[in-house]
Amino acid sequence: MVTGALKGKVDAVGNAFWSGGIANPIEVIEQITYLLFIRRLDELQQLAENRARLTGEPLSNVVFGEGLSSPPGRTPRPLSDLRWSLFKNLDPATMFEVVDGHVFPFIRALGDEGSSFARNMKDARFTIPTPALLAKVVDLLEAIPMDDTDAKGDIYEYMLGKLATSGTNGQFRTPRHIIKLMVDMTAPKPGDRIVDPAAGTAGFLTVASEYLREHHPEIWADAAKRDHFNRLAFSGFDSDATMSRIGSMNLLLHGVEAATVERRDSLAEGVGADDGEYTLVLANPPFAGSVDAESIATDLTRMVKTKKTELLFLALMLRLMKNGARAAVIVPDGVLFGSSTAHKALRRMLVDDHKLDAVVKLPSGVFKPYAGVSTAILFFTKTSSGGTDHVWFYDVQSDGFSLDDKRTALASSDLPDVLARWQTLTDAGSPEADRPRTAQSFLVARQEIVDAGYDLSLNRYKEVEHEEVKHRDPLEIIAELQALEAEIAAATAALAESLRSQR
Repeated sequence: MVTGALKGKVDAVGNAFWSGGIANPIEVIEQITYLLFIRRLDELQQLAENRARLTGEPLSNVVFGEGLSSPPGRTPRPLSDLRWSLFKNLDPATMFEVVDGHVFPFIRALGDEGSSFARNMKDARFTIPTPALLAKVVDLLEAIPMDDTDAKGDIYEYMLGKLATSGTNGQFRTPRHIIKLMVDMTAPKPGDRIVDPAAGTAGFLTVASEYLREHHPEIWADAAKRDHFNRLAFSGFDSDATMSRIGSMNLLLHGVEAATVERRDSLAEGVGADDGEYTLVLANPPFAGSVDAESIATDLTRMVKTKKTELLFLALMLRLMKNGARAAVIVPDGVLFGSSTAHKALRRMLVDDHKLDAVVKLPSGVFKPYAGVSTAILFFTKTSSGGTDHVWFYDVQSDGFSLDDKRTALASSDLPDVLARWQTLTDAGSPEADRPRTAQSFLVARQEIVDAGYDLSLNRYKEVEHEEVKHRDPLEIIAELQALEAEIAAATAALAESLRSQR
């Protein structure tokens, strides 16, 4: 959590960009990310150098070696000059020349040939306009402590919070506490292959990486598990090149060394090489309405004949998942009760062909002030052979923040209760089995959902408890009123008589 003086330091970086003429929050975050990235590379090499000195073993994975940086038209410089710890102390003009002329050509060439990281970084652009602004930003970033992975991740997530704007393509950043709930409920495992087909800044993947670090420390004692964590565990796709670059560096800043983050239109034809590869899907796909039918992969339209992105992404996720894989996906309310053939077909597929586990209804203010859309989280498991017995519903009334545009933190939240109740569902004799439909959570049998036309809206099944109010006999009330009026008339007459006697 970024609070107090540290929050002020982080805000000062954004203010410096604003004062320096860069107001686009995406551009600000991208430039900050590049600088934090080069700082991280220097830190990693410093750690490797310290380890080599202590152990006497040769230095491995050297980033800044003995060679020269020689971009066309630039005076060659030793690669060591490109290290944050060195160029941060240079005068503004020299620092600007080093960063613009050497550091950025260097990071554009980083990554193994053909890797997603290399593809993302080849278009990295340096857009800080003046030496003075660069020097000021470097000084401000240097003053922010980023000594461990957790602190670095929290600070970066706070910066990314500035991007929480709703775009023309229906994208908006998912609040971190909602992501954490989804990750906690799906409980990633060390062997999982996790994918987000609409990754944005890779928020779901970074939170999943934090969960694995916290709950599975055994990863770091096993070379194979460590390699899986760094190379295969996390994959993200986004159609926006800038988001892919930010997401790629975000994962590295969270300690994931070589994740796959690709620029990709996930719904397009010809991108199905990794079908059936993933064991966990975490996503908040865009609710953009409709897309061009000619651009949609034909196998998706065979699964669900529609142009609505929220339905197409759900079909895509089923395609990406292997049997036994699980998913947690945010959808607009219309997915739950839409009456079109495509809506009903998609819901029938989840209920009959796979295993629909839960529908967690979120309050409509969760994405304010940037969007007021009503949403829910679907939890399902791909089985290709059915398996839905009961579906668990939970009606979230509070996510821990006010539901107005200010989103002020509150003292209480339903989210811990959501997780606690969810975790009892696998127990014999779970209290969820006996909760009435008037409760905040309850189970609904599959056949009841089928009989309701596969309607998944919570209000279809929730019962509202009305308190019985007994009303008095109207004649009794009228009699009381008449008696009061008589008392008032008598008192008024007595007062008038008293005033007359005083004259």
